[in-house]
Amino acid sequence: MSIAKYPDMFNELKAEVRAAGLLDRIPVRGSIEMLSIIISMLFIYMTAPMWNPFLLGLFMALVFTRAVFVSHDILHTQYFKSKSFSFKLSYPFSAIILSNSSSWWDVKHNVNHHTWCNVPQKDEDILAMDGAFTPHNKGDSATLRSLKYLVFWGALFFMYPAFIVQSYSYVIKKKKYGELFMMLLHWPIIWGTMFYLLPFMDALIVFVTLYFALSGWLAFGFITNHLGCEVFNKKESESLTWMELQMRTSRSLIGGAFVHWFYGGLNTQIEHHLFPKAPRFNLLKVQNMTREFAKKHNMEYFESTPIEAYVQINNVLKKY
Repeated sequence: MSIAKYPDMFNELKAEVRAAGLLDRIPVRGSIEMLSIIISMLFIYMTAPMWNPFLLGLFMALVFTRAVFVSHDILHTQYFKSKSFSFKLSYPFSAIILSNSSSWWDVKHNVNHHTWCNVPQKDEDILAMDGAFTPHNKGDSATLRSLKYLVFWGALFFMYPAFIVQSYSYVIKKKKYGELFMMLLHWPIIWGTMFYLLPFMDALIVFVTLYFALSGWLAFGFITNHLGCEVFNKKESESLTWMELQMRTSRSLIGGAFVHWFYGGLNTQIEHHLFPKAPRFNLLKVQNMTREFAKKHNMEYFESTPIEAYVQINNVLKKY
């Protein structure tokens, strides 16, 4: 029995979005954002002794968050068409600023996640923590299941170090030693300089504040994307068209320019999954077109406010 709910109409929507110029790459605007991050990092080190260390950690978390979003967009080739050039452009942000692996992210996110969204056999994102947060696999650990809420909400504040660990594991396993070298540069450049400029305890406060703030910001953004949406096994997913799989496994958030900035464009998750190469700056316009297209053709379009999304996520965890 087919689980498909509507026919493949993606080419019609894509033609409308392309005709509006919303799939055109944005090399100039992308370059401005990349340059703004580099200038912000220079400003941080030029003024570090003048800051309250807690506030400096928060400001660095803001800049690091933008680096995450920019690296994400670069690797989706939203700025430049060339994949190899985009990889090279991502290294200052992913490897040096964040100590994350672009190669790991490309396979984990761009290939597996975007192709097999919310398919536990393929999508690594949904298999976090022993699969405890999927309806198809509740995890093998009884202890984990009994502490699910504490583990889930508490673990959100450790996402950034988890990304670092997974990045190093990947590049070492795949013997990507050039990228590993650039990732290792993060420590003397970013933190060696900070500990040189500031007293030890002040620099430590900056370090801890950044790690917790950055982890929370990213995690509370990422979990709204797909958690609580439909989950399909591999066979079920293969019976769906590209458009239907992406729309039924993704949630977009209601909100204007500030929400779009805060979530780095991931608030328009349905649109990002339908058009991963569409520049983040165009996605609010794409969202309006996609929402109207879905309404016109009686398609499901899952969106909620950010607060509603967190309530939905908490409720679905109870069911899992």
